[in-house]
Amino acid sequence: MKKTSLVAALAVSALALTGCSSGGSPAAEGAGEGESYSWDMTITVSEASAWWAGAEKFAELLDEKSDGRIALNLFANEQLSGGDPAAGVEMLANGDKAFSYNSPIIYSGIDPRFSAITAPFLYADYDEADAAMADGGVEIYEQLTEDMGIKMLGFGESGFRQITNSKHEITEPADIKGLKLRVAGSELFLNIYKELGADPVTMNFAEVFTSLQNGTIDGQENPFDVIYSNGLMEVQKYLSVWNYVYDPLILGMNQELFDSLSDTDKQIVEEAAAEANAYQVKLSRDREAEQLAEMKDQMTVTELSPEQLAVFRDAMQPVYDAYADKWTPEVAEAVQPK
Repeated sequence: MKKTSLVAALAVSALALTGCSSGGSPAAEGAGEGESYSWDMTITVSEASAWWAGAEKFAELLDEKSDGRIALNLFANEQLSGGDPAAGVEMLANGDKAFSYNSPIIYSGIDPRFSAITAPFLYADYDEADAAMADGGVEIYEQLTEDMGIKMLGFGESGFRQITNSKHEITEPADIKGLKLRVAGSELFLNIYKELGADPVTMNFAEVFTSLQNGTIDGQENPFDVIYSNGLMEVQKYLSVWNYVYDPLILGMNQELFDSLSDTDKQIVEEAAAEANAYQVKLSRDREAEQLAEMKDQMTVTELSPEQLAVFRDAMQPVYDAYADKWTPEVAEAVQPK
């Protein structure tokens, strides 16, 4: 896979509101020039991830560009919502926090249109994903988040999702049959794995390591960075590299909070978000080769061939047929490879 620089348009997708320095809701009354803020931001995974590094960069840039007026408090593992990312998105929309990095997979639990970009085997590589985002993908997701009361500040990136398990190599659909797999909390992902004959389950990510360790589940699916930064290779024997779903990250901000800011502070937030997203995406992609090399020392790693991938792709046609109306033609077309 080629590693390409990401344009500013693919920056983060909004962060959530906790309040201004006076302790009241900054959305309740217009903010003036020179106002000071202390905002909260959450991510779904640990401090070892590229997600966290992107959030830290965002905090640094907000502090720098505002001359110290804007402070960002960071929380890993969805600490503000008890480990539940779906509840975290609701907090963001309601104004109970200011910012978050969340996958569209989580948003799709509220609006299934969000899952269009995570359709199975949609993109062959990062070049295709970048082109689609630059040619309508970002704009359509800005519209979707606005409908929820969230200001999207662009895309970060979790990466292409892979599959691990403790039983055997996965090279064809029959290898997935019967495996109890933790999948992302989305109807789409449950349907993907049911179509392949697995026994898919959802659970908060914070529970995954222990559940793999004690054999409650056989495997899970996630991008390299999430697998590596959370040490899942310690409790999994097999990794299949199949890049079956591209998973960007929405940097979201509570829309009412954003609207309450002065023009100067809106510009600060948007510029900081664009720079932080570009930094996070590059870091995530740059880390992949090193992470994969280290995981190969601890796991049996199988990289699927184009011919093997074609078999899986064909097996997903019933899923595409079932979701065509849920995604809507407008959204599905916007994320198609260009």
